[in-house]
Amino acid sequence: MDDKNKSKVVRRLKLIEGQVRGLQKMVDSDTYCIDVITQTSAVKQGLSNVEDLLLENHLGSCILNQVKSGQTSRAKAEILKVYKLKRK
Repeated sequence: MDDKNKSKVVRRLKLIEGQVRGLQKMVDSDTYCIDVITQTSAVKQGLSNVEDLLLENHLGSCILNQVKSGQTSRAKAEILKVYKLKRK
């Protein structure tokens, strides 16, 4: 992963980390359930965005290099694996 994409991923993960800490405080403070659920939804969306960045990077570099070097079976297997993970 290049430095630009790595810094994007790390920045987003740090934001998510802060959101999770905020969730812990909300639960400790007996915050209204719907407000907590709203924040858990935001965390899930944030993680999904991180996955998208990682996948885009992987497809644009690792998978592309595998195809160029003739490792098409490996590339296909990885694409299918990620596809199945994202469906869960």
